[in-house]
Amino acid sequence: MLAASRGGLALASTPPGPPTPNAWPSAWPSWNAGWPRSSSARREAARIGAALAAGGHPPEAFRAAVLRRLLREDRALLRGLAAYRTHPHQRRLPEPPVIWAEGGSRLLDYAPGGAGPVVLFVPSLVNKASVLDLDEGASLLRWLAGQGVRPLLLDWGWPGPEERRFDLTAYVAGRLERALMALPLRPLGPVVLAGYCMGGLLALAAAQRRPDRVRALALLATPWDFHAESPANARALAALLPVLEPAMAPLDALPVEALQMLFAMQDPFAITEKFRRFSRLPTDAPAARRFVALEDWLNDGIPLAAPVAREALAGWYGGNSPARGAWRIAGQVVDPAGLAMPAFCAIPARDRIVPPASAEALAAALPGAQLHRAAAGHIGMVVGSGAEAALWRPLHQWLCALPTPVH
Repeated sequence: MLAASRGGLALASTPPGPPTPNAWPSAWPSWNAGWPRSSSARREAARIGAALAAGGHPPEAFRAAVLRRLLREDRALLRGLAAYRTHPHQRRLPEPPVIWAEGGSRLLDYAPGGAGPVVLFVPSLVNKASVLDLDEGASLLRWLAGQGVRPLLLDWGWPGPEERRFDLTAYVAGRLERALMALPLRPLGPVVLAGYCMGGLLALAAAQRRPDRVRALALLATPWDFHAESPANARALAALLPVLEPAMAPLDALPVEALQMLFAMQDPFAITEKFRRFSRLPTDAPAARRFVALEDWLNDGIPLAAPVAREALAGWYGGNSPARGAWRIAGQVVDPAGLAMPAFCAIPARDRIVPPASAEALAAALPGAQLHRAAAGHIGMVVGSGAEAALWRPLHQWLCALPTPVH
């Protein structure tokens, strides 16, 4: 897998130049032998060959053009990787106050003393919480604070020896529930619980357990029916669990590298293409700075507790337990149909991590949920250049329209 951390990727110094014209026939493997091909691939090769012959194009010239294009793409990829590794941008946002902590987790307050709606954000367990506070001009939490909202962020932190024994019940009925009950939150009354991706599932389960502490739910790109789009792909991910067990054994956690591999498998060609696009950006362009901030976040991952990894891969992806009514927290089935509270479901139209059909199933199961379709991808909806229009403003409008809480 391609790794592009700014810490230490070794790059080739200069890409090889193209072969001379006389070298083309020997520089390319035979299209009729050398690589085993499926019947559909052989049919496609025959179609291309017939089209070339009909147009009077020598096959050698076509092969040469393809190789030249590949070499150009490689050069752009290497330029993009080098530009990322040497880019001067560093995240320098001030740290908000910590109002509660337990183990490696902290509750951060982005508008201390604010009188607006209190929204407790629950991020995923597989990436750092800072995606919701990525950079200057790319922070959902700081933007909401500027609009009169009081955002709180549950930063799960690096899983230590205690957290590496946690399953999903320990995270929801333990750590998250205790954050909801934290002393500084009690005078504020019931809060809005907002979950992003996997965090949405945790928020949903917590809201069901403690409706006295949650007055509304915001679920951002949250999966539910893991077999909605491709049951075979979901089961294939679950089938990797035995292969991943040896990697989890030493530290009771799924390593960051294994998590990155699983994400890369969702769209392997996107990794190289994004660096090619980055190679064309001026260093001082706002889009370049945002790219670097996001890539730093992606490369600064955290391991996942082994019990959670097993439950998510085998239960969610393999068994589709949430949609089947078989996912339980502390013995209780998590059932969105029983939640009688306002809900906002934001579904990115171009989501490759959580297929829209998976999130739509959750919106359909929640009574009276407001569904918002965002013209963005899974991460772009939160931190992309169009995030304010795609998610931030619609979420703020929904928050402002909520009934005033009584406490």
